[in-house]
Amino acid sequence: MERVIISKLVEWKNSPYRKPLILKGVRQVGKTWLMKEFGKRYYENTAYFNFDENEEYKQFFETTKDVKRILQNLMLASNQKIEPENTLIIFDEVQGCPNVLNTMKYFCENAPEYHVVCAGSLLGIALAKPSSFPVGKVNFMQVNPMTFTEFLLANGDENLVNYMESIDTIETIPDAFFNPLYEKLKMYYVTGGMPESVLMWTQERDVSAMQTVLSEILDAYERDFGKHPNVSEFPKISAIWKSLPSQLARENKKFIYKVVKEGARAREYEDALQWLLDAGLVYKVYRSSAPHLPIAAYDDISAFKIYLVDVGLLRRLALLDPTAFKEGNRLFTEFKGALTENYVLQTLTSQFEVLPRYWSQNNPPYEVDFLIQRANDIFPIEVKSETNTTSKSLKKYKELFSNEVKLRIRFSLDNLKLDNDVLNIPLFMADHTDRLIGVALNQQSIKPQND
Repeated sequence: MERVIISKLVEWKNSPYRKPLILKGVRQVGKTWLMKEFGKRYYENTAYFNFDENEEYKQFFETTKDVKRILQNLMLASNQKIEPENTLIIFDEVQGCPNVLNTMKYFCENAPEYHVVCAGSLLGIALAKPSSFPVGKVNFMQVNPMTFTEFLLANGDENLVNYMESIDTIETIPDAFFNPLYEKLKMYYVTGGMPESVLMWTQERDVSAMQTVLSEILDAYERDFGKHPNVSEFPKISAIWKSLPSQLARENKKFIYKVVKEGARAREYEDALQWLLDAGLVYKVYRSSAPHLPIAAYDDISAFKIYLVDVGLLRRLALLDPTAFKEGNRLFTEFKGALTENYVLQTLTSQFEVLPRYWSQNNPPYEVDFLIQRANDIFPIEVKSETNTTSKSLKKYKELFSNEVKLRIRFSLDNLKLDNDVLNIPLFMADHTDRLIGVALNQQSIKPQND
């Protein structure tokens, strides 16, 4: 496995402004593997401490804030060597240890020569609680599921990755690359980006084992719902979670509480939904009333869509059988293209700092699937799960906001092309959206744009 985020970890290691690092990400997204692999590659040795397996280690952080004393106790208890600069210190499963997180302040202030990285399941929940958290004394890094690019690398398709990275003009992709990329994207919809699921396919070619892995991950998430401090929230969290495929299967994918339970009201379920957001299991995409900056100022907080953290988990939660990947475009079009929208959102969140929004209007109804902010520009995005790519909504959007539109973007199964101000990106190139927008903007003609 090769994870692109390792290059960011190297930047953190070499930064003169390095602080203790906290990795955020859902259970089973590969945080532990990533920390250990990073230590193995770039440090003389790694000192690994798991506070779930060795709860007694917590005591060392309860009696003192002296970093040197804490490290001395950890070395003696674990028989591991810790040297400044040369050792990567890993604190894993720290979500239940507020004293460990608080001690990061003293590592930052009093012992910056030690390289420390922390992670844990449900760490987002722990960080959302008001506590004596070391604000400004740590760095954060988000670990997302594996991208399609990382899936290709794991599958031995480095040639396809190199080809996509070499594209520096908007022009037709030859069939020799287009067709295999299209087929492999279907398999990515099946596996998703959870590392163990990817492993079962790319190394073992075992679809049954891959299905089992995804089921076990979903089961683990459901068990985590019970860790909400208010026990009464558990059934609500579970009900929202199980309703998500139904929410996304609707033509209008706006989240509706009545789909969760007949007669459900927002105020009854808001805390449960917030728990899923804090846990990092879902994304909340607000409706935007207009494409202006700052983008958050135009959020309609009463209208939003909810997507899952991973397209493979959504497929498994929806009980869509893996055999669908053999059936033409079915995976792309199944339940109103929900897998495709979820996949596109996943890749956009890892490329752009601001979470995407969507735009819609009623009477007559128009909807643009996503708005992304790139630098100080906002770009409308339409997601098409087939090759039929006519788009009334993108056209209407331009009529209403003509002064705001530098480029309109469409994801589809069509080839890479630039028609006036409409950039069509094949779905398998979604990881390259940011770069392709830059290429298209440079390539655009200076003459007035026409539809």
